[in-house]
Amino acid sequence: MRDNIEDIEVELLLAALYQRYHYDFRHYAKASIKRRLIQACNQLHFSSISALQDALLHEPTTLPRLLNYLTVQVSEMFRDPTYFRAIRERVIPHLRTYPSLKIWIAGCSTGEELYSFAILFREEGLEDRTLFYATDINPTALQDAEAGIFALDRIQKFTENHQKSGGRTSLSDYYTANYGRAVFDKSLRSRVVFSDHSLVTDAVFGEMHLISCRNVMIYFDRPLQDRAIGLFHESLSRKGFLGLGSKESLRFSVHANDFSEFDREEKIYQRIAA
Repeated sequence: MRDNIEDIEVELLLAALYQRYHYDFRHYAKASIKRRLIQACNQLHFSSISALQDALLHEPTTLPRLLNYLTVQVSEMFRDPTYFRAIRERVIPHLRTYPSLKIWIAGCSTGEELYSFAILFREEGLEDRTLFYATDINPTALQDAEAGIFALDRIQKFTENHQKSGGRTSLSDYYTANYGRAVFDKSLRSRVVFSDHSLVTDAVFGEMHLISCRNVMIYFDRPLQDRAIGLFHESLSRKGFLGLGSKESLRFSVHANDFSEFDREEKIYQRIAA
């Protein structure tokens, strides 16, 4: 009985969140959303999901705190180094043929993946002709991404990943360490557009040569995954590239035939020209 009540509470809260603030989590995987809402209740000291909903509707300061639970902010620079090595060794040679490039980091979280791409493109001599779009639905995460500041104790892992990805320089060339923090060079953000964008409700906003959206769609239900993939297809240039997370695939998508498997192991796809 308790589980049934909580399921009803979850649906009501997600409906309220959409109607009040236009954040749409109604088609996220239900088990994952329920788990995160219960965690939010426990850590924010609400007796129930209904109590959290009441605060959400009547106390605007509840929204940013709740978004930090509903949006996953777990990442690291050059995460899954073999993915970035494949981008460097297999995708970059194709991108070199374009006079200008647009790269979209969808669901950029606090910026780790964005800075990974900015550094990689600088090392490969493509930064000056590239415009990066870093998007997320969490405004706090976007602010953190734009600041480019990370805890110093995370840098060792970032450095190891960078080297495994085929890094041509030292990661320390790109940040200044002080007071337990690593502050990344603001020049890495000089060609970045940070923007609020929802894969659930928003439309295409540009023609991209590469879209990287990793470990985001695993939290979507199947119809929402298909919507996002359709959006990526519409957003990609002819023969543009799409990179997904290690546990994600186009195999069961209604858009599967719109892409070829460019690198099956690293989940990199290429838009079919036709």
